[in-house]
Amino acid sequence: MAHIDYYFTVISPYVYLAGNRLEEIAARHGATLTYKPVDIITLFSRTGGTPLPQRSDARKAYRLQELRRQSAKAGLKLSLEPAHFPTNPAPAAYAIIAAQAAGGGDLGQLVHVLARACWAEDRDLAQDEVIRDCLQAAGFDPGLADRGLLAGAETYAANLEEATARGVFGSPFYITDDDERFWGQDRLDDLDLHLAGKL
Repeated sequence: MAHIDYYFTVISPYVYLAGNRLEEIAARHGATLTYKPVDIITLFSRTGGTPLPQRSDARKAYRLQELRRQSAKAGLKLSLEPAHFPTNPAPAAYAIIAAQAAGGGDLGQLVHVLARACWAEDRDLAQDEVIRDCLQAAGFDPGLADRGLLAGAETYAANLEEATARGVFGSPFYITDDDERFWGQDRLDDLDLHLAGKL
């Protein structure tokens, strides 16, 4: 059975624009998924990435055009300048880690509703009530927002070390069990083809 490790941060608009396509692809091929939220700013500093505020005006302008086009293609409403971006993604990451350990809900849906909260609903992912609402919307116990914080912090740090060692440099980033790497939601079709043995 194929397996995919998914490295990401929910404050990436491209994670939001991926929608539920990763989960659909995994289901189609009988692949399992492990969700691995990472500290993207630290990852950038380790791998040559540039945080958004430090990018050139030309790159910032292109990003806005690309986001507009990609949101239209995906059919997903997206705020180009969300009210709470950037924000601290750690509480959302801890909730995802706790939910993955606890089970009982839809983890892919949790990632999507958290990203949607930031990119389409102008909600602050650093706020506990937002995390609880998103957990509940994905079928998880909202109390997970208050439990396992130490374990969440430890796993979040471990995910960063693992991502760096495995060559991850952006979000979303997908790695198969045969070490094929795919960066960006616009490479999901390639991931699909690879799992089908066509690429």
